[in-house]
Amino acid sequence: MLSEKSAATVRATLPAVGAAIGDITELFYEKLFAAHPELLRDLFNRGNQAAGLQKQALAGSIAAFATHLVEHPGTRPDVMLSRIAHKHASLGVTGEQYPVVHRHLFAAIAEVLGEAVTPEVAGAWDEVYWLMANALITIEARLYAAQEVAAGDVWRSWRVEGRTEETADCATFRLVPADGAPAPAFRPGQYVSVQVELADGARQIRQYSLSCAPGSAARSITVKRVHGGPGPDGEVSNHLHAHVRPGDLLRVSAPYGDLVLEDTAAPLLLASAGIGCTPMVSMLEHLADTGHQAPVTVVHADRSPAGHALAEEHRGLTAKLADGRAHFWYEEGAAEADRSGLVDLDAVPVAPGTRAYLCGPLPFMRAVRTQLLAKGVPAADIHYEVFGPDLWLAAA
Repeated sequence: MLSEKSAATVRATLPAVGAAIGDITELFYEKLFAAHPELLRDLFNRGNQAAGLQKQALAGSIAAFATHLVEHPGTRPDVMLSRIAHKHASLGVTGEQYPVVHRHLFAAIAEVLGEAVTPEVAGAWDEVYWLMANALITIEARLYAAQEVAAGDVWRSWRVEGRTEETADCATFRLVPADGAPAPAFRPGQYVSVQVELADGARQIRQYSLSCAPGSAARSITVKRVHGGPGPDGEVSNHLHAHVRPGDLLRVSAPYGDLVLEDTAAPLLLASAGIGCTPMVSMLEHLADTGHQAPVTVVHADRSPAGHALAEEHRGLTAKLADGRAHFWYEEGAAEADRSGLVDLDAVPVAPGTRAYLCGPLPFMRAVRTQLLAKGVPAADIHYEVFGPDLWLAAA
């Protein structure tokens, strides 16, 4: 891992680099996109860039990786690296792109920190970068090999076989391979990337969880139309809602994602909010298909029953389980069988040995995680998925 000499330098300079990391990453992206405008047009999420979310996530991952190296010598943060590598693989990132990132990132570091970047400091942080980059390249190579594709060659053409309007802002698209070949296997909880060509010629990419069981003949994604928020309206989600109909073709990646349901006889808790229900529905369908016998506690939060996408599947699949219990919270319009307000697990039984899976907005996941820890669920048994940049890391 990090050499002893570099570890001392990184430890000494980490506060200064950490304090400036936001400025460094902002300048990095300016330099990167000035030299390679095609990356913003065809690879990076323009909405996240406009909102500054990608900058925060990059800053958080670099700081977290460097901190781990100096605080836990001889180890590396494999969970964080795995999550990033899965995202990269779903986008078709290749090893050749890492030197490009290195060049512009270190130019930004030198410009922001100025004379503080001595040859010793530059060498130490260069070591940090390549430890992280080479670890990601290795993991991504394994992910590509597992899908039996060349590095970066993850895209196939899929035909939209059907479309269902789930709510006013959510639609499910059922997809089959356009070439008639078998659909690649996936694990419950994984996602695919979808690439669309927009009116200005940009080919933007977004990731969507598969909302069907692995054994399904077709693949399903349930897409929520994004109306502003921290960034502009969702370019890809609005394009899919407005323009994609049965018979149309979409470019879809191989499935990736490390929030996957492990084969286990342990009790489970599946907690989601909003469109975060999509991987949970996939997990529930798999559990029902495989006859899972242990308790499964389903927790979901939404603004209203009318906005709860896949609500019928969410409730119906839970009822098919040998020992399933659903607990739904709605901020408004809750029926008598459901609960009003925000999720509160105080009155929800959580069986000993429970493994929990969370998906939804960060405030929701932080709140549920805190409640589960208070109920005695070990941190190692609480797993989460973030849609978009992992700002959990950025805020850590």
